[in-house]
Amino acid sequence: MLRRLTSAFAAIGNVQFLPGYSVLLVDEPDVQRLSDLPRPKRMSFLSDMDQLGEAVERTCRRLDPAFRRVNLEILGNTDPFLHAHIWPRFNWEPADVVSAPVWLYPRERWSDEQFRLGPQHDVLRDTISGELDQLRSVT
Repeated sequence: MLRRLTSAFAAIGNVQFLPGYSVLLVDEPDVQRLSDLPRPKRMSFLSDMDQLGEAVERTCRRLDPAFRRVNLEILGNTDPFLHAHIWPRFNWEPADVVSAPVWLYPRERWSDEQFRLGPQHDVLRDTISGELDQLRSVT
């Protein structure tokens, strides 16, 4: 886990073929959809998603000059609880997927040991956490 936010937990993804990939997990495990939350809590979750997205963007921009953008997704097609995916995108991505949804990356990318979260990602994890702290201090 990176940080406890207002209505969710920010975590770095367990696969890092796109360095900085993070997930936002709602703090109420029985909530399946954004619309299940009362409006104030819904707005709080979306604000947390925005903060995590900006922290990942700032981090990736600082650490990789090929950083291009961040994609924010709330899908829920596989896991039955509310969560959001924060996907950084880079100019060095393979041509056949650079403009496609991340989910179209070859399946082997998702299970390749070289992309598994580990100590080599400590700087990335610490930088995202620091950016979250900074963003939360100004709101």
